[in-house]
Amino acid sequence: MLGENEIREELPQSEAGWKDLLTAEQFRVTRKKGTEPAFRNEYWDNKKDGVYRCVCCGETLFDSKTKYDSGTGWPSFYQPVGDKAVKTEEDYKMAVPRTEVVCGRCDAHLGHVFDDGPRPTGRRYCMNSASLQFVQRPDQSAQSE
Repeated sequence: MLGENEIREELPQSEAGWKDLLTAEQFRVTRKKGTEPAFRNEYWDNKKDGVYRCVCCGETLFDSKTKYDSGTGWPSFYQPVGDKAVKTEEDYKMAVPRTEVVCGRCDAHLGHVFDDGPRPTGRRYCMNSASLQFVQRPDQSAQSE
């Protein structure tokens, strides 16, 4: 597991390297484009303040301020932290084409984006918890006392 402020400088170049770095579930989701079960994943109901980073490389992807309850059972956000945090690709694995979301740095599969989200973007970035690492923000009220 990456440390709180760590970004992996060197990324594995082989499938074996990723398998050594990730859990079996993280590997299945991020490197093999898997999906975890709805309502039975780590962050679907997380309401803590912080950021969500790529479990593979440590890149910051989403802020909890943009997370919302979509009712789908997966962590959902209405926007990534920046234009280069994530990339999208067409996914034709289902009968209806979808838009896959991958990490902008290491191409890890994160989930899919849909056009049925809330304002201000109207987007729903429906992510897999197994592809994310949550880093909680320090409690500012405790530091100001």
